[in-house]
Amino acid sequence: MSLPEPVRVLRTIRGMPTSDGAGVRLTRVIGGPSLPDLDPFLLLDEFGTDRAEDYIAGFPEHPHRGFETVTYMLDGRMRHRDNHGNEGLLTPGSVQWMTAGRGLVHSEMPEQESGQMRGFQLWVNLPARDKMTAPRYQEFAPGKIPVVQPAEGVQVKVIAGTVEGTAGPIAQPATDPLYLDIALEADRAWTYSLPEGHNAFVYVFEGGLTVGEQDAARDVARQELAVLGGGEQLHLSTGSDGARLILVAGRPLREPVMRHGPFVMNTREELMQAFVDFQEGRF
Repeated sequence: MSLPEPVRVLRTIRGMPTSDGAGVRLTRVIGGPSLPDLDPFLLLDEFGTDRAEDYIAGFPEHPHRGFETVTYMLDGRMRHRDNHGNEGLLTPGSVQWMTAGRGLVHSEMPEQESGQMRGFQLWVNLPARDKMTAPRYQEFAPGKIPVVQPAEGVQVKVIAGTVEGTAGPIAQPATDPLYLDIALEADRAWTYSLPEGHNAFVYVFEGGLTVGEQDAARDVARQELAVLGGGEQLHLSTGSDGARLILVAGRPLREPVMRHGPFVMNTREELMQAFVDFQEGRF
C-alpha cells in the first residue's frame, strides 16, 4: 500500500491593507490582485486592531446574493441584523456561516467603543443550483465549537470538517468545507490528512510555521497565506515562537463566476438581474 502524498506549498501570498464597509481597516488576502480567488473561496479578510477608529463605523446595510459569508470572531463583539428580521451578536470565539442565497440586506456593526476587534471574514461561492435558495444562518457560540488536542502541544478548534472523529458544527454539502483554528506551541508538529480533491490554504496570524518536511519544507510567516497542493498529507511544524493559523479547504465548484461587488452569479444576465431585484426591493 503506497503512502499518502505529502502536501506542499504551491505559493505564498501576503495580504494587502485596505478598507471596506464604512471605512473599516482590514487586510485582504484572497480577493485582491495577487490571489483573486481560490475556488470555491472568493475572499478572505483579516481584521485586527485595538484602535476604535479603525472599526467603529462598521459595515452598515449592504446586500448579498449568490454566495456565503463566514465570520469568525477572535476578539470583540459584532451585532448583525438583516431585512428578514434576523439578528444576533457575535462574541469572541463565535462563528456565523451565512448563506445569502437569493438575497438579503444586512449590517454588521461593532458593539464596543474601545478595545480589540479581531477576526476573519471568508466568502464561499455557491453552486448554480443553490444561488437562489432561501437565506439561512448557521451561528454558533464558542461553547458549541469543539476543541481537540490531536498531539502534544497542539490544539484545534473544529469549526467545519472533522479531526480525529470530532466534527465541527458547520455543514455545507455543496463544498464540504474544512475550517480549523490551529494553535501549535513552540517546537511542535502535527500531521493531518486533507480531504481529497479539495482546494486548501493555511493563513498564519500568530507566530510562524513550516509546511512540509525535508526538501519540500516551506516557511510561512505571520500574515502570509500558503496555497496548498500536491497531496493529502499535511505536515505542520513550529520553531521557538509557536504558531496560530486557520486551515481552510473546500471542494471546488468549477463553474463560471460572474461577480460584481456584493453579487456572485454564473452569467452576466443573472448579475444584472441581481442589481434590478435589489433596486426594486425584491431581496
